[in-house]
Amino acid sequence: MIRLLLVDDQDLIRRGMTALLKSDEALQVVGEAANGQDAIALVASLTPDVVLMDVRMPVMDGVAATKAICQQFPDTKILVLTTFDDQEYVTQALQNGASGYLLKDTPFDELVQAIRFVHKGYTHIGPGLVSNAVTMPSVAALTPALAELTPREQEILQLIAQGASNREIAQSLYLAEKTVRNHVTNILSRLGLRDRTQAAIVALQQQWE
Repeated sequence: MIRLLLVDDQDLIRRGMTALLKSDEALQVVGEAANGQDAIALVASLTPDVVLMDVRMPVMDGVAATKAICQQFPDTKILVLTTFDDQEYVTQALQNGASGYLLKDTPFDELVQAIRFVHKGYTHIGPGLVSNAVTMPSVAALTPALAELTPREQEILQLIAQGASNREIAQSLYLAEKTVRNHVTNILSRLGLRDRTQAAIVALQQQWE
């Protein structure tokens, strides 16, 4: 059972989402919040597995709430669900720790799949949003550099795309954490990327090609 917290300032949206999500026996809506501040308090008391987070809300917006929740409750995953496909929102949400970003017109089956992916630790970004997430070279431009990555570096890149930390990658591949850090640094350098968020998006784009 995946425990969900819905965060949206529109009551009708929350009610509709709750009714839809109840149709899946593997999902349980444990609470609702109308703003980011209330969301933080509810995460502390309800310990949901996944938070479905809107972006524009009064009191505290979803981007700020995402950052606070990811810092204070690292076991809780954030899946942004909003009507806004603005590049700045997508970038800030991912950099603040969100595991996924979807638009509200996403088909229900795809939303459920995204919730499952995020719960398992994967990064999930809706189609058409990847190119908006950060300003960086296109996948086509990066393809030669990607091909030059060693098999181990490619493996680590895939794990980064799944949202794994350096420690988790080290445990998964039976490597020292320092070795993983060196690999990540090398991957970013060879691909000309700024951070892990960009690396994750490149890996996701590569999978979707």
